[in-house]
Amino acid sequence: MKSDALRGHLDALLLAVLERGPLHGYAIMEALQVRSDGAIDLPTGTIYPALRRMERAGYLRSEWATVFGRKRRTYQLTGTGRKALAAERADWREFTSAIGGVLGTA
Repeated sequence: MKSDALRGHLDALLLAVLERGPLHGYAIMEALQVRSDGAIDLPTGTIYPALRRMERAGYLRSEWATVFGRKRRTYQLTGTGRKALAAERADWREFTSAIGGVLGTA
């Protein structure tokens, strides 16, 4: 899936992945791939700037941790991030309902 198709949804995807607990950037990318059955495979140049932007917005906090002997920055949701995720999910349900009403089934 192209990153253009995900425009506007990246924050929600990242928040949802981090809902299960803290992860470092590469593990976030892997989780997106696994949870989407390989459909979402975004480059680091898309993920890391979004994580930094979301941290500045207060949705995430990060800290350095040693993972498998390597120092990595891990990200986790804040209370504000959990509220943002709930709002994103509500918006997504409304959006898919509206589009489903238009496209329907054949």
